[in-house]
Amino acid sequence: MNLTEKMGKKFVITTELGPVKGVLTDESLEKAGEYLPLDAINIHDCPMGNLRINSVAMADLIQKKLDIEAVPHFTCRDRSLLGTQADLLGAHAMGIRNILVTTGDPPKHGPYPSKAVYDYNTFELIRLIKKMNGGLDYNEKEFGGKTEFKIACTAMPTSKNPERELERMRKKISAGADFFQTQVVYDPEKAVSFLKEARKLGRPILIGVMPLKSVKMARFMNKNVEGINVPEKVISRMENGGTTGVEITCDFIEEIFEHADGIHIMAMGDVTGTNRIIEFVNTMVSR
Repeated sequence: MNLTEKMGKKFVITTELGPVKGVLTDESLEKAGEYLPLDAINIHDCPMGNLRINSVAMADLIQKKLDIEAVPHFTCRDRSLLGTQADLLGAHAMGIRNILVTTGDPPKHGPYPSKAVYDYNTFELIRLIKKMNGGLDYNEKEFGGKTEFKIACTAMPTSKNPERELERMRKKISAGADFFQTQVVYDPEKAVSFLKEARKLGRPILIGVMPLKSVKMARFMNKNVEGINVPEKVISRMENGGTTGVEITCDFIEEIFEHADGIHIMAMGDVTGTNRIIEFVNTMVSR
């Protein structure tokens, strides 16, 4: 079964590839090969405007060399409408079947005097991919054959306006979204509340988890990262009880396990921590 076929039949586990150093792909592939069995690996598309190997090319290497399904991120930031369609045809020819659609961090966050393209927004990109799945280009002209992409989209369970977030999800589904991977959540009550409503929309949802490295990291994210809220009770556990971020993540998963279709682990390249989480999920599944 491929990734989307597994959703609804098992608790799915995906993670992300850490930053690849230039052309040193073998190092990253070796590290990714140390993960315990999981269902897919995401590859970022030049996050924060920093230079990274093309996400589709790296996804191709992962699939061919590690035999793990890949989910390359595909931003609206860098590609013209023509270039987008060409890149999607190329991705399909390489055997890529999952695309995560995202706006992309503005180039101003990065070190280069690049100009953003933004020929389209995420909703338009979803519709374009869906159209190509029907064998038509942007102008609704047949291009020869059909693509077979599954479209992943993001969602924010901790949005300050939950109804607005659910409406955005509805619009993404209407445009052609097949499943969602959410931003990081630390509050299980908020996650469950979100999932109870969001799953009514009829699309699989993988909840994002990120093991905290320290109290400092938790407070930094609360102050600087939009959409992420680490509850004080979680921070207190790390301060007073010496509880690790991985342990807190496992406790969180236990509370949302019955409500989600799976998890998306964002551990910043921490293979050991990711594997501990995978092991924990496996014990949950076998109960």
